[in-house]
Amino acid sequence: MTMTTRMSLAATVAVVTAAMPLHGMAQDNMKKLENFQSTGANLNMETIPQTGAKADALRANLKNVKLPPGFKIDLYALVPDARHMAVGPSTGIVFVGTRKTQVWAVTDRAKTRVADEVKAFSPSISMKVPNGVCFSPDGVLYVAEHNRVLAFPAAEFFYEGPDVAAANVVPQGQLIPVEEESFNHGARTCRIGPDNKLYITMGNPFNVPAKEKLALYDKVGMMGILRMDRDGKNREVFARGVRNSVGQDFNPKDKTLWFTDNQVDGMGDDTPPGELNRATKAGQHFGFPWYGGGKVRTVEYKAETPPSDAVFPQVEMAAHAADLGMTFYRGNMFPAKYQHGIFSAQHGSWNRTTPVGARVMFTSLKADGTADKTEVFADGWLTSNKEYLGRPVDVANLPDGSLLISDDYAGAIYRVSYAAQ
Repeated sequence: MTMTTRMSLAATVAVVTAAMPLHGMAQDNMKKLENFQSTGANLNMETIPQTGAKADALRANLKNVKLPPGFKIDLYALVPDARHMAVGPSTGIVFVGTRKTQVWAVTDRAKTRVADEVKAFSPSISMKVPNGVCFSPDGVLYVAEHNRVLAFPAAEFFYEGPDVAAANVVPQGQLIPVEEESFNHGARTCRIGPDNKLYITMGNPFNVPAKEKLALYDKVGMMGILRMDRDGKNREVFARGVRNSVGQDFNPKDKTLWFTDNQVDGMGDDTPPGELNRATKAGQHFGFPWYGGGKVRTVEYKAETPPSDAVFPQVEMAAHAADLGMTFYRGNMFPAKYQHGIFSAQHGSWNRTTPVGARVMFTSLKADGTADKTEVFADGWLTSNKEYLGRPVDVANLPDGSLLISDDYAGAIYRVSYAAQ
């Protein structure tokens, strides 16, 4: 896609959303950016120093991380509150979402595999929980906020300044009903599917929602995964019965959608299990809230008849390990065992008597595309005295075949590489 085409896409989406109500300075800036007008934002953008005591301490902590033979892990970048990542298809610049108000642009200009610059992306726009970031194959960056979705047609090439061409895909307040906004389970993730549509994971605000909420949540997709055209049209609920998915990716081989899901809390240290799921078609139901994780029934819906066609997880993970971001490995650097398999991040438990998680898992697939074996790939951010040195959130492929791991606790991104022994 040429630069002119990218800019035309922004203008096209702007026409679609021009009639939407605009409120406040942030929305005023969005209108200006859609019309390619300067917002007057400060040109001195926030940057994060990449050297110093914190960087040295994190490198020391990484000595505790255990990996299979031949692999090594290094500090790639200091990125405050680093959550989900999207790697630019043209430049390799890594855009990093957060659960706060910021998206970061992480640049490795010399391709030394260590970031030389981390700075705020599009700071002239006020964002709220811009956790989900993803690229289309033709280079459009999508940012899924708590209750809005934005598109940046030329993010890789205009991120140097505070004003970046932007367009509303889903305007503020129209992803979910405003009255259902919550501090809980509001971090979205996004992916562009093989059908060139935009997929967004949606959590519900509750541990287990009340029955009177089910019809609304089912209708708007707040217990599921949404699918829509890249301009926001033709929105539909692709998958239902999903409690709070914060990670998804498409299998490049068979085009199926895989996603993690976080199980119900408060049912015990070892139950119910976390989930890694596979959606083979639109319209499938994955069991929640009748099932709290795996085949474990919830207390609240135990007397209710569950969907007869509920799809159970491909992999049952450790209870409360908090399975978040995932990616299919698309590189060639790692050994054959890891080719086309799934890496997934476990954030670590928050309410388990003995903490578990804070690691990266690997799942291989069978010839028929279903899950085969799951094992720990990277471990050591949870110490023997049960202190967190880090909490992995997401995993992403760099163009050279190495793997990035984000960590919102330490505020960092790590890079895992491989060299044959």
